[in-house]
Amino acid sequence: MSTSHFPIAIIGAGLGGLTAARVLHVNGIESAIFELEASAAARTQGGMLDMDENNGQKALHAAGLHDEFLKIVHQGGQALRLLGPDGTVHVAEEDDGTGGRPEVDRGDLRDLLLDSLPDGTVHWGRKVTGARALGDGRHEVTFADGSAITTDLLIGADGAWSRIRPLVSDAWPAYTGISFVETDLFDADTRHPRSAAVVGGGFFIALGDERGVLAHRESDGSLHVYTALKVDEGWLDTVDFTDHAAAKAAVVAHFDSWDEGLRGLVADAETIIPRRIHALPVGHRWDRVAGVTLLGDAAHLMSPFAGEGANLAMFDGAELALAIAAHPGDTEAALAAYEEALFPRSEASAAESAANLNTMFDGRGLEQMVAFFTSGPAAQ
Repeated sequence: MSTSHFPIAIIGAGLGGLTAARVLHVNGIESAIFELEASAAARTQGGMLDMDENNGQKALHAAGLHDEFLKIVHQGGQALRLLGPDGTVHVAEEDDGTGGRPEVDRGDLRDLLLDSLPDGTVHWGRKVTGARALGDGRHEVTFADGSAITTDLLIGADGAWSRIRPLVSDAWPAYTGISFVETDLFDADTRHPRSAAVVGGGFFIALGDERGVLAHRESDGSLHVYTALKVDEGWLDTVDFTDHAAAKAAVVAHFDSWDEGLRGLVADAETIIPRRIHALPVGHRWDRVAGVTLLGDAAHLMSPFAGEGANLAMFDGAELALAIAAHPGDTEAALAAYEEALFPRSEASAAESAANLNTMFDGRGLEQMVAFFTSGPAAQ
């Protein structure tokens, strides 16, 4: 088995890992990323993200990419519509360009980060099979292709089911009680005008009966829809998602009493993918372990109902890289400083996400979300 040594090894080429590598590069520090996907084009990267000026955009400033980011923002994407099950519009806000969370396509953002790194930074097709401590803060990581690396600093940026997390924590993601069914309607204005009109120009939410439909208008004119169901963890296994017509019918059956235009966001869709929503315990933290740390979902997986997952992953990556740059020759001081700020920051967002899940999917979800968007200091 061939083994190479890398002073800093980042596992996972998601937004957090890429941001860490980029901010390290800006500060004159080399790193290597190991990613299980075969290439940058191995799969599409999912829907729209809103980049918060308080964390995600700060990370982009640290990466020296904020000006380039502004060029790929989805103009109009901060518009909001909140509907009830009968199709009544309870909140409608246009994007006047002054909001602090501009929308961007996840794939465009990932490309921006990838293109900012030196050639060869990302090692594709490296699926981790194991990681172990070697002593003195050094670690060995083995891969499915039979190769292995050693590293002085191991960064787990490998998401919900991180293979690096067990080095520092025995926590494991738990099912939140909510399952998503994701659907797409392509070229919506032309092929799905009713659905395009229902969703509007930005972010869309319909809530009621302890269920919901969330959607974004993508920058390419498609609609990306997340249908949220409060179901047992095994419910998705009862549906054959290879039979799109049957799967759509099974999902739409949960919305029998809903407006036909809302049901059409699933019934008329051209793709359908199931996804259980998991989360790590709120307040997940670990004792300092020499030579290894985590960022993003590997550190603090939470449900998506605070809109902070990608923002936090990128902010984590930037803050970790800045801590490393601020403590040359003292990795442990850097990791201690990073984690000291990481834990309370991620706990606050995870608590907000868990609270929002409970708010949105209880019997008064619509009423409470209308209040959230229209009254008091929380008004958006």
